[in-house]
Formats: sequence, C-alpha cells, structure tokens
Amino acid sequence: MTRTRTLHSGLSVGWICGVALAAALPGSAVAEGVTDAAIMNDQQSTNDVLGWGMGPRGQRYSPLTTINTETVKNLTPAWVFSYGGEKQRGQEAQPLVHNGKIFVTASYSRLFAIDARTGEELWQYDHRLPDGILPCCDVVNRGAALYDNLVIFGTLDAKLVALDQETGKVVWREKIADYKAGYSYTAAPIIVKGLVITGNSGGEFGIVGEIQARDAKTGKMVWQRPAVEGHMGYLNGEENGVTGTTNASWPGDMWKYGGAAPWLGGSYDPDLDLIFFGTGNPAPWNSHLRPGDNLYSASRLALDPDTGKIVWHYQTTPNDGWDFDGVNEVVSFDTTMDGKPVKAAATADRNGFFYVLDRSNGKVLNAFPFVTQVAWAEKIDLESGRPVETGMRPGNPTASEDGKRGESVFAAPSFLGGKNWMPMAYNPDTELFYVPANEWAMDIWNEPITYKKGAAYLGAGFNIKPIYEDYIGALRAVDPKTGKIVWEYQNNAPLWGGVMTTAGGLVFTGTPEGFLKAFDAKTGEELWQFQTGSGIVGCPVTWEMDGEQYIAVPSGWGGAVPLWGGDVAKRVKFLNQGGSLWVFKLPKA
Repeated sequence: MTRTRTLHSGLSVGWICGVALAAALPGSAVAEGVTDAAIMNDQQSTNDVLGWGMGPRGQRYSPLTTINTETVKNLTPAWVFSYGGEKQRGQEAQPLVHNGKIFVTASYSRLFAIDARTGEELWQYDHRLPDGILPCCDVVNRGAALYDNLVIFGTLDAKLVALDQETGKVVWREKIADYKAGYSYTAAPIIVKGLVITGNSGGEFGIVGEIQARDAKTGKMVWQRPAVEGHMGYLNGEENGVTGTTNASWPGDMWKYGGAAPWLGGSYDPDLDLIFFGTGNPAPWNSHLRPGDNLYSASRLALDPDTGKIVWHYQTTPNDGWDFDGVNEVVSFDTTMDGKPVKAAATADRNGFFYVLDRSNGKVLNAFPFVTQVAWAEKIDLESGRPVETGMRPGNPTASEDGKRGESVFAAPSFLGGKNWMPMAYNPDTELFYVPANEWAMDIWNEPITYKKGAAYLGAGFNIKPIYEDYIGALRAVDPKTGKIVWEYQNNAPLWGGVMTTAGGLVFTGTPEGFLKAFDAKTGEELWQFQTGSGIVGCPVTWEMDGEQYIAVPSGWGGAVPLWGGDVAKRVKFLNQGGSLWVFKLPKA
C-alpha cells in the first residue's frame, strides 16, 4: 500500500515541455538528480547526506563546525515528526537529506519523505508485507540509498524497491530472495558506480548469504556473489566462478545451508576501488556439526565492484561457535604505523576484538579487545591473523548422556556482541574511533538440529546476562594504533544506536533511555543531552541548510535486545517504544 501526495494528472504538453527545458538550464529551480560524483563526495559536502555512513568510507564524520563544543549547549529542537500508527517498533534508520527533503525509513518497511525545513510529510510509502515473513531481530529497517531521482530501500520480505523522490511512486521493484525460506532484508543499500549493492538477512534460518549488484536506475541484476564456499557467482547472467573451493572448509553438504548473511550492508573505498562487506554467522550455531573454518562466514570481504569477485577476505572468528557473526562495518581511513603511511580499515567485531587491517590486502596490522572481558580467545596472533582460543566452546550434545544438550559454558561477550550492528565513527582530527560497546556475557549450550526450509536453524540455547551492576553500555574512544581506550561514557542500558562525530569537536549518540547526547571528542565530557521520549537506536546525521547546521536522529526503542536479551531484556523492560524523527539546530541570534 502506498500513501502519497500526488500532482494533478491534467497537465498540458506545454507544461511538461517547460519542466524538461527548465531542468536543462543552468541555475534551474528543478532539482538535479543524485550523481555518482556527489555520492563519492558525500563526506566533504555539507548540504546533504546521500548515503549510509555519511560518505562511502563509512566514517560518519562531518566537517561542519557551527555546532561545536562551545555552542552545543544551546542546541534546541527545530521540529519533530511522528511516524504515527501502531507500528512503534525499533527505529534503527539513518536519515538521508537531499534537495530540502529528508528520507527516512521506519519499522515494518515504511519510508517517509519529509520537508527538511518544516517537518511536513511530503509522502509516505507503506510496503505491503505478506503473512509469514521471518525477521530474526525485530521489524527494523536501517535506511535507504539515493541515486538520480530515486530513493531505494529494502523490505522485510526480501525485496528492493525504488521510488520517485518527488512523488513516492514505485519506479521498479525486484526480489532479493525467497522470504518463505527465511530470507529478509533490513540494511541500507549502498551505491557504487551506478550500481545499487545489497546483502541479505536470515542466517538463523539456514539461508545462503549473498551480495548482489543491480543497475540502480532499472533494478536489473548485474552480479551476484554468494558468501559461502561452493556456491556459484554470476555476472550479467553468466556463471562467474564458484565462491572458494567446495568442501575446503565445510563438511559434507553443510555448505548448502551455510548462513554467512551479509545483513548489515557495506562500504566503499574509492582509492582502491573495493567494496567491503562483513558476513554473518555460519549455520547452524552448533559448531560441532560443521568442523572447519566455514569460509566465508564471520569474515570481512573485499570485492571488485565491477565483477563481484572476492579480492581478499579476513575471517575474524573461524568455526564460529558463539554466533559472533562478522558483519560489523569496515571503515576506511588513512594513518601512519611505524612511521609509514597506511591505507587502513578498522572494524570492531561482536567477538570483542577491534581490528586494524591493511585494506589493500586484508592483512591484520593490529588487534586488541575493546571490551573488558573476552573469554573465548586470549589474543589475535598478528602473524597468522587467527585467534588464539581458550577452548571455551559449548559442549557437543552427542557426547552428553542423553544426546540432547551439550555442556553449557559462560562466555563473554554474549552473542549480541561487544558491538552489534550499531555503527561506530572515526574523526580524522582526533584520529580516534568512537565505538558503542556493551558489557554482557551468556550461558550457551548446543543442541541437535537438522535443516528444514523456513525453520529456525540454531542448535543452541542461551541466556544473556549483564556483567556489571552499574552499566552495560559504554561509548569508548579508541586509539587504533595503540589499542588504548582514551575515554569512555558508561550507560545503564545497552547502547544500540549509531555514532556520529564532527569537526566541531563533538561525538553524538543516543541511549535506550531516550537521550540524544553530545560529548567532547577529545575528553569525553558530556556537553548536552535531550530527551526524545523513546529509546534511540538509530543513527544521527548532520547537514547545513540556509546557513544553519541541523542534526537529525530517529527515536523509537526496539531491535534485538528486547527480543533476545534474556536477563538483560528483563532489566530494561520499562523502556517505552515509539516512532519519530527529531531535528535540532541552534537558535538564531
């Protein structure tokens, strides 16, 4: 179902020709479409936000300085927009801003176009979801992509929809995968060289993770690259080589339902012309059924954007037995190490380790814990790149007396991760990463399981528990060269929203208690906060309009914590759901 405001259809040929002529004239009031060049310049430009990560490298950094450490105390709401209805679930989106409009997705596969100056709704698209969708971790949507005159986003029934930015009318619609087999889609697509690039979701249902690239204007498939060994890739409809080597790291036919969903989305490095995606957990969770590394699950992949070929990979958790996944964002940044310039990439894994990679080849340059307890591994061997495990794995159920439940272990972090989906930010001025971390552990055990299409494929039981009484969430400023935690902010509830940093010396993030907060990027001093009425699990953005700097953030508690959080979910059950977009600016002098 689509609800839109539309132009009257009785338009004369002369009027239409006049619009076409005006669009071609310099200085025309008719908006230009979003170009590849504009997308590549997204981080440097200040009057819009065109894609996931606030720039192709995913740094979530803005060069704007009007709102800074001195002025942020005066930040006030400009307007608030309610998503309305009864669909108040987790609002994990990152808004986009272009041509005076804000495009923001919402729970249950909705998309709103809003006047950025007034907060007035311009149009709304409600995707018609079928019965029987199988979302793992709430009915969230993390955002859209802009290209030409289109706004493109994915849906819970594993479809990709392109809408006209002005009217909200569907221009094209394509199927990513079969939702009846457990596939879904919650990430924000990215645009690279005229291609709209997506992953998929559904690793808990024995799906096969895959990255797909389509012509952004038409939706036509260009290439497909499975993320599990043994599956064939395609380029322009022709076979383009099997991923990896069949059965090299998977036993028997386990690779046919291997998981490894790239469910978070990707980033792009224009310098090296590489796309980066993380891949999720191997399926099932019971690792005793699939001895081997289980490539390319729990990995970071670098792909050629023209062909979809894997250029390099790095696996963070071989033979993952804790559902640590590996989808966490890969952020490109340039630095020096041992006195030499390095094209680096950073990623903070659910397994509790922060990794610095050479983004040209995937070699590990540094790796260190960013949470206080990592029970499953002692360290990361920098020579081999592999973890040095402690042996703390859930027991094999076939070795138990009844064959129904293996020995339980108390593991840290929990499977919800030292850091889950919520993206970190990098500030090139401070040379620090700002990481939304969580301190929790879990009891986890393995159980027998067999694959059945459309059914949960776990083979594990679990209960998540807080480690400390006084806090769970921690925003940490991390030095990627030394591994030092420069400062931290502790929060009672888990942190589940994205982070943004600016040249104004600020770091912004939200809390489940409902506060949008601003911190001094150098010291961690809390400088400002505002209560939005519901938990913030979305991503803040900033832009400049009419000579003023604005900040926007979605508000609406939800996501995986209330559904999977065990004892932690009980601790935060008082938090209220919601659905709104808040926009802030400084008052005029």
